[in-house]
Amino acid sequence: MRKLALLSLLVLGLSVYLSAQPSGPPDIQETFVTNPTSGAALFIQLYAPQRGAGPWPALVLVPGGRSAGSQSFRPLVAQQYADLGFLVVVFDPDGRGRSSGIEDDDGFVQQDGLKAVIEYAAGLSQSEGRVVLASFSYGITMATGALARYQELPVVLLLDWEGPADRNDTGGCDVDHVGHLHAGCGNEAFWAEREAATFIKEIQVPYQRLQSLKDHVQPDHDHALLLINNATNTAFGGNGKSPWTRLNDEEPNRVYGPDTPVTWLPEGVHNDQLVSKYLEEFLRGEIPGT
Repeated sequence: MRKLALLSLLVLGLSVYLSAQPSGPPDIQETFVTNPTSGAALFIQLYAPQRGAGPWPALVLVPGGRSAGSQSFRPLVAQQYADLGFLVVVFDPDGRGRSSGIEDDDGFVQQDGLKAVIEYAAGLSQSEGRVVLASFSYGITMATGALARYQELPVVLLLDWEGPADRNDTGGCDVDHVGHLHAGCGNEAFWAEREAATFIKEIQVPYQRLQSLKDHVQPDHDHALLLINNATNTAFGGNGKSPWTRLNDEEPNRVYGPDTPVTWLPEGVHNDQLVSKYLEEFLRGEIPGT
């Protein structure tokens, strides 16, 4: 049964990917948005569906690590998302790519920049005023920080691909010693701005977690379970405020122990295909509260 479910996911992911291929080369619009906290000019790329006049919901892509969105999300991939039925917004955070400013490692400054990007996306004439936020890897820190600190933002769904949870994952502060941040495990002021596991307890939007059998960085799935448990509403036994949570295609609003059986997403399927699958679910109205 498990093998059949994984095979179905592979076939569905591939069919979504193929059906979303653009009819022509991407038409990229470029502009800048100001981060009100740092004053940095944040580079923005816009992709619209190649068919139809809109309006469409906006999709803001949050890059992982210290990467720039304009370098992480290839034009054909961003156009693939757009052709599902989104106005796609790709941006470079402070100090990355074509943006000015100083790298902040997803702290409050870059979270404030993301807030400005979300507000810009929601205000576009082609946008419905609804924003889906899709974060990749360490981008979950910037995404959850912005949503926790600015709960008035018009975000209707947070989609998270394999984001790390806390300093154990990103600062090498446990026995696995993985992560790209080296601020010191006892530097509470630094980590107070950069642990998604803390921020996610405060988010009040639906949360979909994507987690493959083999994580792209972490040696286990502890970070995925911690984030889903902390996001899940206290009414369902979790630690958070989200009205709806789901890990992969598991039962919604579920809390997990270390030995709870989980059907992890299959290896060998690119994250673009997996993300497209859940974006399609959103567009079909299958995610409550969005």
